Amino acid sequence: MTHAPDPFETLEATLGDRALYPELEDVYLGWAAIAPASTLVRAQVGAFLSDYAKGGLSGFGRWLGQRARLKERAAAFVGAEATDLAFCQSTTQGIIALARSIDWKPGDRVILFDGEFPANVTPWQRVAVDFGLELVTVPLAPFFRSHEEGLAALSHELRKGARLVAVSAVQFQSGLRMPIEAIAKASHATGAEIFVDAIQALGVVPFDVGRGTDAAIDYAATGGHKWLAGLEGAGFVYVAPERVAALEPRMAGWLSHEGALDFLLAGSGHLRYDRAVRKSADFLEPGAQSHIGLAALEAGLAPLQHLGPGAILAHVQTLHDRYEAIFREHGFGSLRTEEPEGRSGILSFECPESVDPIALQHGLRDDGIVVAIPDGLIRVAPHWPNDLAECERVAKALSELL
Repeated sequence: MTHAPDPFETLEATLGDRALYPELEDVYLGWAAIAPASTLVRAQVGAFLSDYAKGGLSGFGRWLGQRARLKERAAAFVGAEATDLAFCQSTTQGIIALARSIDWKPGDRVILFDGEFPANVTPWQRVAVDFGLELVTVPLAPFFRSHEEGLAALSHELRKGARLVAVSAVQFQSGLRMPIEAIAKASHATGAEIFVDAIQALGVVPFDVGRGTDAAIDYAATGGHKWLAGLEGAGFVYVAPERVAALEPRMAGWLSHEGALDFLLAGSGHLRYDRAVRKSADFLEPGAQSHIGLAALEAGLAPLQHLGPGAILAHVQTLHDRYEAIFREHGFGSLRTEEPEGRSGILSFECPESVDPIALQHGLRDDGIVVAIPDGLIRVAPHWPNDLAECERVAKALSELL
């Protein structure tokens, strides 16, 4: 049986070059929301559908190896091993699976942050109700002023005791990049674990789970439809190897067992219901996955590994420098931190009182410029295919609209 095509073998990518996105909007600054589909993604999805059209079961067999290949590559991208990862449908689904698998004790404290995307709040709220946990919220404002001040506020809560700290690597509204290594060290120093929502970081800023170090992340989850440039419906969960054994298989399904496929592949006498649940992160893959989403995710990952997150972040910061100047000229307030290590792919602005963010978004959209408006902010989120020439399109459109 031939294997699924490998998008890494046909890759050509250059910073600021939109050759892989020939149908993209004139100025697409919405990567922090939904990634457009590249020609690599479309080709991979087309090949997947073609194989399934020719024969569903044979197509499944041809693409089964692609999942293992993707898991190796995704793990390498975050400094992990393939056995540390489990595929999931989305960040939310990954958080729910993790939150319901931790061996909670009544009264355990979970530390959250004010202003987080709801995906990293609601699942913890629900397990707090079901398991009798205490939720504590730390403000983000101190982190805006300095990492030191933010860590001091967090440490104040950690000294009271905590089981887990749940934080986004990058805040979705402001683009503030959190000091994850320092948060991990502070958490572990008091016996707490750390979970990281990585969806606004992976693909645009360097990110490493720190496996085996004193700054190791215990758990993480991401979807693949933003900076990783895949499609909705596929992402992955990371579990540190030393944390797997303590997880409770509350979210296990038929594919979570050892030898789960034996009764379908190894002949008669293998249909059993007493097989142990695997002691690896992939027990969180309970049933059928979005194979087409995983095919797209690998194609989205290819340019990112080729270019490197460090180079991508530097390219994006050059674009942010220009966009910040453009918006400030029109009276917008920038939420960009003064600390370079706190910057990410997101650049957000507060509107002047005279500007309606909804009307401005629609006006820009009519000019072929895509931005998002989370909670009334203007969020500019370029990625590696964007270039400086686009900034002047935005400057011209703003001048005309305002």
